[in-house]
Amino acid sequence: MNDTLEKSTPLTQQEFTFPEISPATDTQIIAHLRQSCKIAQIATLAERDTLILKICENLSIAVTDEELQTAGNTFRMEHNLLESKKTLDWLSEQRITAEDWTQGIRVTLLANKLKEHLFGEAVDNHYLQNRNDYKRVALSQILVSNLEDALKVIKAIREENASFCALALEYSKVKQAKENGGFIGDRFLTELMPEIAKAVSEAKEGEILAPIQTKFGYHVLKIEKWFPPELNELTRERIMESLFQTWLQNKILLSKTSNGQG
Repeated sequence: MNDTLEKSTPLTQQEFTFPEISPATDTQIIAHLRQSCKIAQIATLAERDTLILKICENLSIAVTDEELQTAGNTFRMEHNLLESKKTLDWLSEQRITAEDWTQGIRVTLLANKLKEHLFGEAVDNHYLQNRNDYKRVALSQILVSNLEDALKVIKAIREENASFCALALEYSKVKQAKENGGFIGDRFLTELMPEIAKAVSEAKEGEILAPIQTKFGYHVLKIEKWFPPELNELTRERIMESLFQTWLQNKILLSKTSNGQG
């Protein structure tokens, strides 16, 4: 009996030898993406890059060595990779080669050039026709899972004059909101979920909006500040990016349909 008990006694952490874990291979990484149901998302991004490269080739849109060098230097400065050793260590951590990194920069530059080629001249007209969509609003948010908590937050704010920041720290399930006292930054109305954009568009600065339900939960929002519509460089880039992404999605869908994948 004692012998049986001794044999069944679990090993302590000190007695157990953990197996050595080698870096994941490409095959293992792809297997993980499939098992975690993320392969479709990655495949879509790969299809997007392939489409951009083919279209740029057809339109004779190219990136010069000077442009590539400038973009590479900018990337290294932004990521504090000014020393060669730091760059090499970073490449090793990312499990990519210098050629992989350079190709990624090239695709980004080509995408920007294609975007400008296709929609650069359409921005002004699009903005004039959709001016109100490009109002910016600074928002604070408390996102909770259930209506009961959302009503508690609203009551605390309206009847007890509780601090929005303190309530965000206590209730919000969004890490960014917790860290910033609920503040989530400024957004164009077009960037907000439709049900939120509709409510926000009719609100005034300082107003607390009643719980708005979305697929993520219940949102308690505070309108911090409105910014008037303005066709500045930021707005221009957002418009072009929106038009470009819609165009790309349609092209990829059309390609799949024509190939019998739809």
